[in-house]
Amino acid sequence: MDAVRGVDDGRGVDAVRGVDDGLLAVRAAEGDEEAFAALVVRHAPALVRVATGLLGSRPEAEDAVQEAFISAWRKLPEFHGRSAFGTWIYRIVTNRCLNVLRARRPLAPLDAVGETPAPEHTVSPARIAESRAAVRDLRAALSTLSAEQRACWVLREWDGRSYEFIAETVGISQEAVRARVFRARRRLTQVMEAWR
Repeated sequence: MDAVRGVDDGRGVDAVRGVDDGLLAVRAAEGDEEAFAALVVRHAPALVRVATGLLGSRPEAEDAVQEAFISAWRKLPEFHGRSAFGTWIYRIVTNRCLNVLRARRPLAPLDAVGETPAPEHTVSPARIAESRAAVRDLRAALSTLSAEQRACWVLREWDGRSYEFIAETVGISQEAVRARVFRARRRLTQVMEAWR
């Protein structure tokens, strides 16, 4: 099931393209692999983006998302639709990422995390160096946050999720989400002060 890495080929899921997640989840729970593939195609890109923000590594994020989908496939018969499928799979991915973050003893050195490639258009070398330095400093700043603060901040700021969605996904109250996002913003603002 290497579905996450080659997620958007679209073949085999055309028949379920307009069907909502709830029905797809029911059909997938009954063993319909095309319905599950449609859910993967629909949700994997956003989940990989969020997991990359949490873990700082795209390959590690792809692994976490793939493991989450494998887990979801196995647990689908237990999914009773009390929450939306999207919320449920976000929770599985977020929990998997939080477990990875908590298991890390020393954080990986920042040089081990690949740099984001410069855009193809013409940009001055000074601007490229400045952008890379800003990304490096943001990664360093994110690593100073607790795993829970980082998850709440990434879901809110990178993925644009509501406090309600984050609370349900992370399994804490909306007030706790707001507090963690506030503390994360404050910490990141302090650390990134030089870039203002």
